[in-house]
Amino acid sequence: MQQAQAEAVKAALVTGGSRGIGKAIVERLARDGAAVAFTYASSGAAARELAAAVEAGGGRALAIRADSADEAQLRAAVNRTVEAFGSLDILVNSAGVLEMAPVESFPIAQLDRSYAINVRGAFIAIQEALRHMQPGGRIVTIGSMAAVRAGFANSSVYAMTKGALASMVRGIAIDIGRRGITINNVQPGPTQTDIVPAEYIDTLVNMLPVGRMGKPEEIAGMVAYLASAEAAYVTGSSFTIDGGLIA
Repeated sequence: MQQAQAEAVKAALVTGGSRGIGKAIVERLARDGAAVAFTYASSGAAARELAAAVEAGGGRALAIRADSADEAQLRAAVNRTVEAFGSLDILVNSAGVLEMAPVESFPIAQLDRSYAINVRGAFIAIQEALRHMQPGGRIVTIGSMAAVRAGFANSSVYAMTKGALASMVRGIAIDIGRRGITINNVQPGPTQTDIVPAEYIDTLVNMLPVGRMGKPEEIAGMVAYLASAEAAYVTGSSFTIDGGLIA
């Protein structure tokens, strides 16, 4: 019985998993019984604290330093996950950056980095993960409701990258569907994380029909469903969780 239970444990990798929505996803997947590796770029202390907390709760966690803009580091993170856990069943692309500036003065270097992390990095992680995934594999990307409604001045680049992510998910779903692997996109609205500029918070709350910002744990709940066996017939879709902002 113990051997059967061990074989049933899922192995997951969450990019950008040391804080915010990514952290909540790591915690949720671990609580649901998965062994979870996650990447971080700079917040080493927070990553170590999260891994320790997961293991203290009886789970398995692995913190991997990897910049999602760096192809070699990202591919290495995928392979290190497989080496540590023996498989890769779930990939969640949560790493992302929010750069805001007027179009006429937007630094091209920042545009390139936004694309490199938000779109190119997600593609690379998916590409490498698919070398290891078996039927039943689950891929989830964390996009943004900005793909549907930009909503704010100076958000053109961010909205562009998240729109590209949603389109990419639709195309990949067609490519991998016959392999029994699903891919979906979760599009959070304003959520209580440090990625949201403080000067926007009051305005956002006043715009939201529910009268509050979302919680990272609420986004993680949708990810957990899409990563489950129950979601086997759901693929190529984007799920907006935004408190009714685009209603």
